[in-house]
Amino acid sequence: MAHHGSRVFNEINITPLTDIFLVLLIIMMVVAPMLDYPGIKLAVPSIGPDETTNQEPKTITVRIAASGDAELVQDGQTQAVTPMLLPNRLRDLKATAPDGLVIQVDPSATHEALTRVMDAGQQAGLEKIAVTRLEGAAPRSAAMAEDVTAPLMGAQ
Repeated sequence: MAHHGSRVFNEINITPLTDIFLVLLIIMMVVAPMLDYPGIKLAVPSIGPDETTNQEPKTITVRIAASGDAELVQDGQTQAVTPMLLPNRLRDLKATAPDGLVIQVDPSATHEALTRVMDAGQQAGLEKIAVTRLEGAAPRSAAMAEDVTAPLMGAQ
């Protein structure tokens, strides 16, 4: 049997599709300004020594040991500080050290310990925070490389 009255419908109505895209565009235009939230302010240092500065920077130094314990370094002496008292101690020292906070971290310390000290510095109102590796500590990547490659060497 042949169908004599049927036609092939080959047109697409794009009006509903256009309506959907316009609604999505309006939603994105309304929501986009609300997504701007403050983050950590980072200042990228310039390369090379500063020839104009002759004085030693006045910073507060906090050391984070492998265990995650924080020590406040002041005038060459270290003093253990609890996480609860750290923001208050940093706030007290802020007037004598206007150049910011230097955090020296042992590579095997946890990320939580570093975040705790950074939060304490931010709560104390310190705007300049630098993070360095604790001198004398072995780099974590070398220890991890030994752990990772040991099973691979034995598998050959």
